[in-house]
Amino acid sequence: MAHQTDRRKFLRRLLAGTSAMVLTGCDKLSNSEWFSNVLSTGESLSKNAHHLLRSRKAMAQEFSEADMSPSFRSNGTSFPYSAEYQALAKDSFKDWALEISGLVEKPTKLNLAQIQALPSRTQITRHDCVEGWSAIGKWTGTPLHEVLALVKPLPQARYVMFYCADPMEDDGTNLYYESIDMDDAYHVQTILAYKLNDETLPIKNGAPIRLRVERQLGYKQAKYIMKIALIEKFDDIAGGKGGYWEDEGYEWYAGV
Repeated sequence: MAHQTDRRKFLRRLLAGTSAMVLTGCDKLSNSEWFSNVLSTGESLSKNAHHLLRSRKAMAQEFSEADMSPSFRSNGTSFPYSAEYQALAKDSFKDWALEISGLVEKPTKLNLAQIQALPSRTQITRHDCVEGWSAIGKWTGTPLHEVLALVKPLPQARYVMFYCADPMEDDGTNLYYESIDMDDAYHVQTILAYKLNDETLPIKNGAPIRLRVERQLGYKQAKYIMKIALIEKFDDIAGGKGGYWEDEGYEWYAGV
């Protein structure tokens, strides 16, 4: 199964440097409750160790234009088939608006022009996908902290949820969603990108905006964002693990 193949890749990352015998049996182990608990513990340890070794303000590597890939392929869906999204795309997203709500003082909606009017940042970074490919692209967008400054997060807000227009089931349900913590939300390289390689963000790459949280793997870079919500905990959110693929067994913290 594709999910098991991807999970094996994460297991190899998580258990790097440990006995090869553990990896040999990871398919069977990954289906056992006790080993899933071990993985969850390992993820937490990995995250904590990552934070100890690197400042939360540490920057992902940035590259020059000479390093940019000739093309930047689509990861995941290349064109959401929801009727709402296709109608918005047909009209060049003129009626699209990003809703920001949850644990904030000032819930609001911003259209694309309003987002583009905020201070912007351009960065050339590498996208690492769990499918086994990487690409270097030039992203331009609004730093997420600029949007958060407008809505004023409440003190109890711990996570930022991103809800997308991308159905993950044939019946149009189970929309893609992802989350990051407040440390990554305020990181200078975390942006809501609306350009790729100096051009309007293509639909296949997540138009009208997508998340770029450069120190994490590709599946954290939510595409086709429709709504942002600040929350305190995952308990009441879908599968309760903070993201679509996390509900399927991927690790929530995907730092590289």
